Amino acid sequence: MQFFEAILHYNFLQHALLAGLLGGVAAGIVGTWVVVRRTSSIAGAVAHCVLAGLGLARWLQEVHGISWADPMLGATAAALVAAALIARASHKQSEREDTVIAAIWAIGMAIGLLFIASTPGYTEDLMSYLFGNILLVRTTDLWLMGLLDVAVLAIAVSLHGEIQALCFDEAFARMRGLPVGRLSLLLHTITALTVVLLVSIVGIVLVIALLTLPAAVAGRFANTLGRTMVLAVILSVFFTTVGLGMSYTYDLPAGASTIVLAGVIYLSVRVFWRGHRR
Repeated sequence: MQFFEAILHYNFLQHALLAGLLGGVAAGIVGTWVVVRRTSSIAGAVAHCVLAGLGLARWLQEVHGISWADPMLGATAAALVAAALIARASHKQSEREDTVIAAIWAIGMAIGLLFIASTPGYTEDLMSYLFGNILLVRTTDLWLMGLLDVAVLAIAVSLHGEIQALCFDEAFARMRGLPVGRLSLLLHTITALTVVLLVSIVGIVLVIALLTLPAAVAGRFANTLGRTMVLAVILSVFFTTVGLGMSYTYDLPAGASTIVLAGVIYLSVRVFWRGHRR
């Protein structure tokens, strides 16, 4: 009750709650695609490559005085480049996709750490990027999340059949003449943008959990892709809202609280499911 009373009086809590709601929509839908296609490693590589863009942008700002080099702009550019490279590798028989993913994951982190080490006073901001700080979400971030939600919903509705075919049977999608390469690139791009915006909620380290855990739980109770998405959105919003409430009430990190809650429910559902099947 203390948390809900505080929401009525503090703008930063209202912004944080709205960020959780908007982020939950994108996380639920995109996370369902990630879980069904089993591409969580791709999302992880993109998330860690984001650090390179953040580090480069802040280095340009602090060392060279380039004011327009916003960290979120650098993060978006790095995420889109990583997504494009992975999408290209997935359709080139001569390249092992897992090797490319591992390379992008490691190189992105390494480049980011190098720029962070070269930027005076940047170490304090590193914790908020690695583990998130939903209480510091800006109004600009909220608008970007809203635009992303609109784009994700439009794609989910207009290309539902094509994406469903791609997610469950890529070979069948090719046989039907669907543009598998372009669809994969589109999904990788949307995943990259979702990762960038979720970084402000739970951070680089925990973003993969927010993408996968709600969808994984939803998949236990839904038997179609559409229903899984709807339930995953509800769960994502629930996790971020309750996690924010726990954070405010007990003075805990919001991102970590959200993921621990999601993890406990996910593990509980798995244990219950196994017992039920037996």
